[in-house]
Amino acid sequence: MSTPSEPEHDRSEPGLSVIVGERRQLINLAYRLLGSLAEAEDAVQETYARWYAMSRQRQEAIESPGAWLTTVASRICLDVLGSARVRRERYVGEWIPEPLPDRAEWSGGRAGGGRAEPADPADRVTLDESVNMAFLVVLESMTPAERVAFILHDIFRYPFAEVAEIVGRTPAACRQLASSARRRIRAAQVPAVPKAGQAGLVRHFKEAWEARDIEALVDLLDPDATMIADGGGLVGTVLRPVEGSERIAQYLIHIAGKAPGLTLLERTVNGRPGLVAQHADVTVTVAAFSLTGGRITRIWAVRNPEKLRPWTENGQS
Repeated sequence: MSTPSEPEHDRSEPGLSVIVGERRQLINLAYRLLGSLAEAEDAVQETYARWYAMSRQRQEAIESPGAWLTTVASRICLDVLGSARVRRERYVGEWIPEPLPDRAEWSGGRAGGGRAEPADPADRVTLDESVNMAFLVVLESMTPAERVAFILHDIFRYPFAEVAEIVGRTPAACRQLASSARRRIRAAQVPAVPKAGQAGLVRHFKEAWEARDIEALVDLLDPDATMIADGGGLVGTVLRPVEGSERIAQYLIHIAGKAPGLTLLERTVNGRPGLVAQHADVTVTVAAFSLTGGRITRIWAVRNPEKLRPWTENGQS
């Protein structure tokens, strides 16, 4: 996708390298604000479009182009979040944030095949705890203003005075919004499990699923575990959460029987160990996990092909 930040612009333009250099930061911010790489990419493209729509004189009058871009991108995301709530009420089935691959697994080594690195926005998102799936799901429960205030202040360390200018509220109100967001996160008890421990559990889960060992699957799942699938009405999947270890295990065995030839791969999903399911070398599902006390408590299975673009455009193993 061509964007206003790409090289067709006059490279002699004052501060152009600074403007283009902000793109990674903007993509990182917008993805966390929106939970969708496609929407984040659109928001950043619109931000650059507004910059280049200004006259050179107006651009040069802006003391901090980076701050201007961040403010505009955040306001665009705030508007998108407001309209997204309405759209998601009409969404077919459950809505899960768009999963992201680890850049090293897809743009080099096994997946790169010696080609030049793809210019996919997924390459520009820093994978840390603020993008793990459990965290993003909690963000979805926040109001747009809470989400923007919290991410700008707590994740990107913007002072409340600057957050207030972006959100259009007082610094005191933004402080309260961020505090409310933190309470939501604490209430959800998002666990910080070591990656090594999660990787081992996900591997055992994969092996039990491949062996169609229902007892092993039940043992790996918390008795109150929940599995949520997102097909967006574009592919077949369960439309409501599947609850309880036995029901989840039975459903997974049922799926394995209906999809012979399915290949499961261990992959990093939003910075944490996860699984990718491929059929005929095409990625059909990306699964993220949350666990507590050595058992899986949540499974988020994204099947909506529109959300699997970063997993299919960068090549397969």
